[in-house]
Amino acid sequence: MIRGKNILLLMDSHLEGNFSTEEATVVLDLASRCLQYEPRERPNIKDLVTTLSPLQSKPEVASHVMLGIPKNEEAPPTPLHPLSAMGDACSRMDLTAIHQILVMIHYKDDEGTNELSFQEWTQQMRDMLEARKRGDLAFRDKEFKTAIDCYSQFIDVGTMVSPTVYARRSLCYLMCDQPDAALRDAMQAQCVYPEWSTAFYMQAVALSKLDMHKDAADMLSEAATLEEKRQRGGRGS
Repeated sequence: MIRGKNILLLMDSHLEGNFSTEEATVVLDLASRCLQYEPRERPNIKDLVTTLSPLQSKPEVASHVMLGIPKNEEAPPTPLHPLSAMGDACSRMDLTAIHQILVMIHYKDDEGTNELSFQEWTQQMRDMLEARKRGDLAFRDKEFKTAIDCYSQFIDVGTMVSPTVYARRSLCYLMCDQPDAALRDAMQAQCVYPEWSTAFYMQAVALSKLDMHKDAADMLSEAATLEEKRQRGGRGS
């Protein structure tokens, strides 16, 4: 379906051609692989992160600038579903409260997102976990730029994929006034853990910072729905 099509026909028309053809080709090729009929021919999460991460590291025009949307910070409307503490903090765009919650929940939601063999417990693995530990200490102490550097070291190795690290780095980017980067990390957290409400909440905050309030409201509602589902027996936070 994708192969052989003109890239301009497949990309979002709202971008008005403001994208790299090279990067668009990479993304469309990845999308094509994700749509393969045979499951074994589709990329796994690690492949997705490996392919997309180099694109995210490149400087780019902020989404609200590219789309000609004025940037006015405004909290998204509160969804109809009752909100958890995280949901309430995100609906109010209270970054300090979000930070306190992420520190408190630590890595309890990462359980089951990684399956490591004995061979993978190498010195590189220990170094990676040490980088995450340094990032956690910096995150706790609100040294957000240092935390970004340490979490990036952890992510770049690629042996483990942690939704919590992406959520924490997303908040760090918000604290450093980089909502585009924060949104990308929140989306990565969702890729790793598709039904994790925190990933949706973090996207809602980043979208609000980009003045995309309708999308932010949709994310808040989706997150609240996931929390309600978890309370009825599903996994999430």
